[in-house]
Formats: sequence, structure tokens, C-alpha cells
Amino acid sequence: MPPTLASLVHHSALKLTVRAGEERLATPVRWAHASELADPVPYMEGGELLLITALKLDAEDPEAMRRYVRRLGQAGVAGLGFAVGVHYATIPDALVDAAAEEGLPLLEVPRRTPFLAISKAVSAAISAEQYQAVTAGFAAQRDLTKQALGGGPAGLLAALAGQVDGWAALYDATGAVVAAAPEWAARRAARLTPEVERLHARTPPASLVVGGEADRVELHTLGTSRRPRAALAVGTGAPLGTAERYAVHSAIALLTLTTERSRSLHEAEQRVGAAVLRMLLAGEPEHARTAAGSLYGDLLDAPYRLIIAEAASATAARAHADGRTAPHGAPRPVDAPRPDDAPRPVAGERAVAAPVRAGEPPAGPLAALAEHVEAAAARAGEALLVVPDGERLVLLTADGGAAARACVGYAAAVDQARTTGQALAGRADEPVMGLSAPAGPIAAATAYRQAEQALSVARRRGRALVEHEEVATGSVVQLLSDDAVRAFADGLLRALREHDATGRGDLVASLRAWLSRHGQWDAAAAELGVHRHTLRYRMRRVEEILGRSLDDPDVRMELWLALKATSGTE
Repeated sequence: MPPTLASLVHHSALKLTVRAGEERLATPVRWAHASELADPVPYMEGGELLLITALKLDAEDPEAMRRYVRRLGQAGVAGLGFAVGVHYATIPDALVDAAAEEGLPLLEVPRRTPFLAISKAVSAAISAEQYQAVTAGFAAQRDLTKQALGGGPAGLLAALAGQVDGWAALYDATGAVVAAAPEWAARRAARLTPEVERLHARTPPASLVVGGEADRVELHTLGTSRRPRAALAVGTGAPLGTAERYAVHSAIALLTLTTERSRSLHEAEQRVGAAVLRMLLAGEPEHARTAAGSLYGDLLDAPYRLIIAEAASATAARAHADGRTAPHGAPRPVDAPRPDDAPRPVAGERAVAAPVRAGEPPAGPLAALAEHVEAAAARAGEALLVVPDGERLVLLTADGGAAARACVGYAAAVDQARTTGQALAGRADEPVMGLSAPAGPIAAATAYRQAEQALSVARRRGRALVEHEEVATGSVVQLLSDDAVRAFADGLLRALREHDATGRGDLVASLRAWLSRHGQWDAAAAELGVHRHTLRYRMRRVEEILGRSLDDPDVRMELWLALKATSGTE
């Protein structure tokens, strides 16, 4: 610990005597400084032992001494040392009374003790304290390194908690607690998740101090990348000392090394995962199992789900490139198959302007999604295959597992944020996802197509996630909500509506009734309240205006779908 006034008083060579302020002798001394200025406060930093001979002070004036001592106390001076036998044989009573009144320690310095001796004693004590702190820091570093090698992050946290006489916790990239020491600290650390998320938003390396003096917590980012992959929390009952600070810095360095090593391994796993996924899509599950080894456990054997995600900005760009929306937002009719209705190769197999290397980490919103899902899988002990694919992210998760639930929960949060007009956690460009039905190793290509189809529907519906079961079991009418479909329907029925607007007949309503009654003239006419010959005339007018025959089942189907697509706008 640093030197105190009490340690200087007990220094046998200095022979100092306490004349006032005995109750504050435990005050630490940062330095010893001699000054004969009438007002030395502008040159003080606080924590000094001020040494004087009262050369320029009227030390016998009670009022002057009260002002002098009050100024020193307000400046944070640790104590006052008065040399006797120089200008005053003893310390004047005015100064003693003022020091006692202010509570400022006043030490009597004998003539045979030079101020230099006191300065040397303070300097030596500070040096010894710093050397002890450095030595303790090196010892702590050795202990932490040993624990990290033998017990991993959990062992390191336990050692760090002992070093700082407090607690320590490790967070993953999502702000979830993955380890804590002692065990009770996990509950305290979990309450700091919002602060950890705020810390992750800063450019690393970054740190944050929360809490008060009795419950002080330091938060530090871990890792060297632009996006922190983990965070360390250290809780203590008081500010950290030098030795404790060394221990914390050593823990940060060791955990950063562990994090970066884990990231390198993770990227290598992603490259393996890309190869495994290509084999599965090529219909070679046995080769995929051989390449994966034990990396993914039984994930490739049990029923799994395939998820394809892309950023909303990529979705909008793809929609524009496909011609789904004109430059000024005018939708075009759906008259040809969409390029994105067919599955694409993964992990760099498709030709793009800037090819992406298989296994390259995702960025932006896809990185946040990947971290969220990977954290959920890690906490549940699940195997997970994650393959970045340029603007997309492909995930293979256990059916009904924590990773799949994490995707669904993430999407629900995104949809809710969009509904309220707020970006999720400050991010406006959130992912859009398609989720396949449960599949096995021989059906990976089918699962990929299903995920692509679900992703396409999610784009059209403006939702964060659509499951293939919704597409397969729902009504086809739900697919007619796309702007392009409505534009096609409006174009197909426009001539009929313009005719009806002139008051020359109700062709649209008549067409709807006739189609809904499967072309039965009597039933449709009865519904409209007209004679069947009138209805026959109206249907001939429909054919004449559209230039198409109602005997063609494709024409009847298109007209019925157009009527359904525009039913909510009439």
C-alpha cells in the first residue's frame, strides 16, 4: 500500500511528532513538497505532505492561519510538516489551533531532520509499493496464465476474482453471460447485459465503469476486430489498486488471445462447413459426413432445418434487379418466372461482381444474427453449421433446437420493431429469413429450395421470417398480396372497370358472380338479380373488351385470381 502519514510518523529516522489531526494519520501521501509561498495551492495536486518553515507566513496570526489551513484542506493536502528551530522555536499556537479546527494533520519536524530526508522516505515508500505491485502483477499473470491453460476461461475468471477480491464474468457477443466466478456472480452479471450491449456499440478497445464505490464494476471489450466478440466484467467493493489493475490487464490479454484463437478456429470450421454443405446439396451425404468427422456431432443424421438469411438492403436490391419494382416504385406485372425462385449455389459458387471466399465471416446485420444464433447453440450444447455466402447466410440447425428457436425469436423481435417503427437495437438493416421444413441428409437440396421459396415469400410479405410450412399449407390467396401481383390484376381488369365507370353495365361484379358459380348461368343470374340472357350478354362484352375467351380455363383462372387480388381495394 502507498505510504501514509502514520508510516512517516513511525519512521524511526525522521523523529516526527504529531501536533494536530491525529484521527487522519491514515491518509495516503502521494508526495512530499516544500514550499514557502503564502498560497501554494495553485501548485498542488492533492495528497501531498506540505513542508514549511513559515518564512513568509504570519504564523502567530490566528485569522491568517485559519485562512491558510482552510485553503490547504480544500486543496486536498494530506498534511502539513512544520520545521522548528528555523524561524520559530516551536510551532505557533495559532497554527496548531487552526490545524486542529480544520482536522488537518500537523507534524512537527525537528531541526536535525532535513526536508530532503522526508522526501526520500516518501519516494522510497512509493517505489517499494510500486515494485510490490509490479511483482504481484507478474505473479498474478503467471497464475492467470496457468489457470487459462488448465481450466480455460472459467478457471481464469476464478483466479481473477481471487486476485481482485471480487467477482468476474465473461459475456459473449450477444451480451449473454457464459461464465462467472464465484457462481453467485452470474446473477449480478446478467443484470448488466444492457450496459454490455452499449459497450459493444463502441469502437474497441473500449471500457465502461458502472455502479458506485461499494459496488463498482468495470466492463472491457475483448478481441481485436472491429466488432467485439466478448466482454469481461470485474466487480469490486473499491477502486482497483495497482496490483489488481495488472491482474485485470493480464486477464484481458489472455482472454483476447483465447477469443482470437477461437475466431480463427471458427473461421476454419466455416470453411469446412461450406464444403460439407456443398456435398449435401450435391446429394453426397456420406462424403459430407466423412469431411465433417465429429465436428457437427449428429447434426447431419438427425432431422434438421435449413435457414437462408439476407440483409433487408440486399433483398431490396435483389427485388429491384429482378425488375420487381420500377425506378420510381411502380411495380411491373408478374409475367415471367423470377430468377430468385430457383435455388442458388452456395459459398462462392455463383458468379458475382466481387466473389466471396467460402468461410469469410458475415458482416453487418448477418453478423449480428450469426452471433445470436451461435450463442444460443453454444449455451444449449448444440451443433450448428453456419456458412457465409456473400450477401447471404446459410444455417443448418437441429429441428426444434435452440438455434432454430433463436432464429424465430430474432425474427419476431425484428417484426415487432418494424411494426412500432423502431430499428432493433439501433440497426435498421435487419435480416430476412426463409426456413425450410424438417429434412434429412438425403433431402438437403430440397430443404435449400424450400428455404429459398420461404425467403422469397418473406421478401414479398415484408416479414423477417417465413417458414416453408406456411407456404405449403396456407392458401394461395395469401401470395396475391405482392405489389407486382396487384399491379398485374389492376392492369387486367382496368378496361372492365373503365367500362363500368361509364354506367353502361356492371361487368366486374357480373364476372365475379359468374366465376364464383363455376359458369352456371341461372345461379349467377339469380345472385345478381338479372335475367340469364342479360348475364350472357355481359360475359360476351367481357370477352370483347378483354379480347380473350372465357372458355379458356387459364383465362378464367387469371381473372379469378385478379379479382381476389384486388378484392380489398374495391
